[in-house]
Amino acid sequence: MIHDVLPRTARRSRARRASRILLALTATAALLGVDAPDTVAGPPLGVTAWAPPGAAADRVGALFAQGLDGGHFCTAAVVRSDDRDVIATAAHCLESPDTTVFAPGYRDGRAPYGLWRLTGVYVAPEWTEGQDPDADIAFATVAPVDGGRTGRVEDLVGGFPVAAEQPAGARVTVIGYPRTLEAPLRCANSTGLLSPTQRRIGCPDLSGGTSGSPWLVDGALAGVLGGHEGGGTVPEISYSAVMGDRAVELYRRAAVDG
Repeated sequence: MIHDVLPRTARRSRARRASRILLALTATAALLGVDAPDTVAGPPLGVTAWAPPGAAADRVGALFAQGLDGGHFCTAAVVRSDDRDVIATAAHCLESPDTTVFAPGYRDGRAPYGLWRLTGVYVAPEWTEGQDPDADIAFATVAPVDGGRTGRVEDLVGGFPVAAEQPAGARVTVIGYPRTLEAPLRCANSTGLLSPTQRRIGCPDLSGGTSGSPWLVDGALAGVLGGHEGGGTVPEISYSAVMGDRAVELYRRAAVDG
């Protein structure tokens, strides 16, 4: 699919090869559990359809410029974190974090769980310095736009655990918002590796705006739509950078330290 959002310099993260060891720490291990909504039931593999409201779709939302009147341009999803305030998206979706807002569960012009502004951005230096497609996974912390709202976004909709190092042929469910639609689409299919660092999926109609959409394996985040060719140049084939050590370290920083 065609994407036209360009990156900007954001907070840098030191990538550590020891991230798998860090994941063994108690705080982070609790975030990587398998208690997740079922995302397998639905249309046949390779068929794109409307994503019905429910535990999985409500954790996914659209990213808007300024507010609902600004139009949505990317997709993001809530993931588990200590402070219950972290979302995952593509790094190339975070061009303007100061004016970007997140609307989980967005449908038909309504934001049932409110709007959430970005309070911190976690992007790998390989992306900010060179737009490395293998680093096109990012995380951000969020807070309510409405200062009177209490609670955290994960308290409202739950959060996906993170599942790194998935097998080459893993079955993935993608949920995302094309720019021209006002409700999310869903497609599941088996995947393959374009390279050791890039995963591909065949799903029609995942057009511009679905960048940042979560790639879910058994209900856990295993990537986001982006990476190679910005996620793909045609709506039938999409890509995600593999969720490896670099992305896991960003997640750990956002989820535990953020």
